[in-house]
Amino acid sequence: MELLKRVLTAVVLIPIVLVLILRAPIPVVAAIAALVALLAAQELLKLSEAYNIRPFRRSTLVFIAIFFLLLAISPGTKPLLTTAILVYTIGFAAAIAPFVFLVIGMAREEMSRAFPAAMVSVFAFTYIALPLGFLVHIREQWAGAFLLLYLLLVVWAGDIFAYFVGRSLGRHHMSPRISPKKTWEGALASLIASLVIGMLLYNYALPISTALLKVGLIERSGGFFALQKPPLWPTLVLSAAINVAAQLGDLVESLIKRGAGVKDSGAILPGHGGMLDRVDALLFAAPVLWYYATWRIMQ
Repeated sequence: MELLKRVLTAVVLIPIVLVLILRAPIPVVAAIAALVALLAAQELLKLSEAYNIRPFRRSTLVFIAIFFLLLAISPGTKPLLTTAILVYTIGFAAAIAPFVFLVIGMAREEMSRAFPAAMVSVFAFTYIALPLGFLVHIREQWAGAFLLLYLLLVVWAGDIFAYFVGRSLGRHHMSPRISPKKTWEGALASLIASLVIGMLLYNYALPISTALLKVGLIERSGGFFALQKPPLWPTLVLSAAINVAAQLGDLVESLIKRGAGVKDSGAILPGHGGMLDRVDALLFAAPVLWYYATWRIMQ
């Protein structure tokens, strides 16, 4: 029954997500990313209560919402300008976050609770909001829609193969204290699946982009239409790096949940748990792709 719920939820959500990341205007992408970030942050703040922390719930969510608002209202016309805006926004927000939440903590009667609450708020911003903000910026870049498609398919393929191969063939546990069901066999299957998907998208980037353009799912600037392909090995290295980051992101969230004594971060997605459970892999994988995409622009 649990597996059926998981599959049905994926069947419904995946097409919606793909249409949004491929076709939606940047402000809409930023709004969706903000909604996901707010839901995931809310779940993280709830988990922090199990660590005897009373978080700044409303202040944290408002801070994250303002961050995405800044991303939505200031898209650049050139990739380099957009990168500068994002870096300035991230740098400013990250620099003032500790001070904002510590100042808020001054109003608390129990001063011993102010510092832990501020730490959780800053962590929620850097752990959840920043990586999802990177997704918005990737979408703004040249071939950004195709890059997001690549990221999601590489992560999803790794997740699916890790789940099914781990359940059927897994014998050697990877980290039994943190995530008892994860196995090295599943991790290896996940890596291989990500490499295969990455290689297929590399080989068929032009026809895939052309097909998406013909059906109106992307604009020309969002696809990959270069006639001359770059070397294959950087794509394989990038796919491997994204897969490893995604698996580590999954383990990190498992660590947080294990310490809180819960199985799922929430129950918003049937068969998948909470929003944080669904995006945990992307939170580590998105910065890897963002760095590559930004480095590519700077060349």
